[in-house]
Amino acid sequence: MKRYKRIAVLLAVLVAACLATFAVSRYEQHQEQIAASGQTVLSIDPDTVTALSWTVGEESLAFHKDETWLYDGDEAFPVDADKVADKLELFREFAAAFIIEDVEDYAQYGLDDPEGTISLTAGEQSYEIKLGNFSQMDEQRYVDIGDGNVYLAVTDPMDSFTGELSDMVLDDEIPAFDTVSHITFAGAESYTVTCEEDSGKSYAAEDVYFDQNGDPLDTDLVSSYLSALSGADLSTYYTYNASEEDLQQTGLDDPELTVTVDYTYTDADGAEVNDTCAVSIARAPDDRATLETADEEESESGDETADGEEEITAYLRVGESQILYTLPGSDFKALMAAGYDDLRHQELFWGDLDEVTAIDVTLEGAAHTLTAEGEGDERAWTYNGAEVDLTEVTDALTALTADSFTDQAAAGQEEIALTLHLDNENHPAVTLRLTRYDGEHCLAEVDGESTALVARADAMALVEAVQAIVLG
Repeated sequence: MKRYKRIAVLLAVLVAACLATFAVSRYEQHQEQIAASGQTVLSIDPDTVTALSWTVGEESLAFHKDETWLYDGDEAFPVDADKVADKLELFREFAAAFIIEDVEDYAQYGLDDPEGTISLTAGEQSYEIKLGNFSQMDEQRYVDIGDGNVYLAVTDPMDSFTGELSDMVLDDEIPAFDTVSHITFAGAESYTVTCEEDSGKSYAAEDVYFDQNGDPLDTDLVSSYLSALSGADLSTYYTYNASEEDLQQTGLDDPELTVTVDYTYTDADGAEVNDTCAVSIARAPDDRATLETADEEESESGDETADGEEEITAYLRVGESQILYTLPGSDFKALMAAGYDDLRHQELFWGDLDEVTAIDVTLEGAAHTLTAEGEGDERAWTYNGAEVDLTEVTDALTALTADSFTDQAAAGQEEIALTLHLDNENHPAVTLRLTRYDGEHCLAEVDGESTALVARADAMALVEAVQAIVLG
């Protein structure tokens, strides 16, 4: 009896060994079907595709082509054909790093319940591309194109076929304004800026922008404003098919500010083209009082974050586009800072100090004259015939900037007055006069006109720098 049991046990072991050997041989045989590829496994001409759809996670989008690309869910949606073309380009020559032939178990590659599916129609042919698991070892994705094989894709289609409908919108474009002839502001600020090079209207050669009165603006500030306009965040749209109700709700039926830029660009053929771009900015009518209130709170508290930029909800429209964009609060604040006082020179004197040939100073009722002689490295300043170092004076002079602009008449005691004589036939001299205003500010007059309040500490730095020279 024991002998029979031993034989049965041996037979069972033998059967198990045979089954294991068979399984290993089958596994080895299956493993032999995996081979390096590197070849193109799918080739579709993007120009022949007439329908494209995909499902990734919870997002499903579908588009079809009828002369132009249209969104199946709403043909009024402005589809960016270039973005569709970019997606289709992936399948012009879709390559696989590895090929697994005669697949028996799609589940092990995540293809029984794929993470994504892409469908295309090109001519009479339809394609379904399933996206399976991502191989951590190979750092590539398993893909099924419906031919019985599984591929490790050289390029992961998931990188291109994720996102939302908003990613496919044909956004408006605010160009980079390289050459500007005019800027017109209408609304909260209403005036016109003209670009005039070598006009002689300013004592600074760099000044090329002037308002309708011929007053110069700061070229750097105007350029920064135009850059902010070009760089406005158009990544989030409020609606892509604006109705009259949408315009009313966003306030864009009556914008707070419209900026119109006349500019010139060079087209692909090298020809210069004149064009115009208009951008409107607004908040909903009920929200328009918040900016003024926030500015008052900021002024009272001295807290620069009190303006609550994150709480501002604003909107932007390019020309007569049907797309209305939600504008970040920081962009809104930057674009609304479009007034003459925002874009004019903040310095009291912004010219080239190398063009200053002499400075007449009135200090405590006494008159003094500082004179420049020579040019370049040989240039030197003298006072009463003795050479002096004017560095602290010029540093203090250039540091005089407006805390705020005002046309209020001077009433306080004069602290200092300077007349800068320039080597400039159109503007031979500039006169600055500083008078007491309060404990923190002095009132500055430029060429006899009240201009700005400047920090008293900066005014006193100029006074002390001049005193150090004239009092020896």
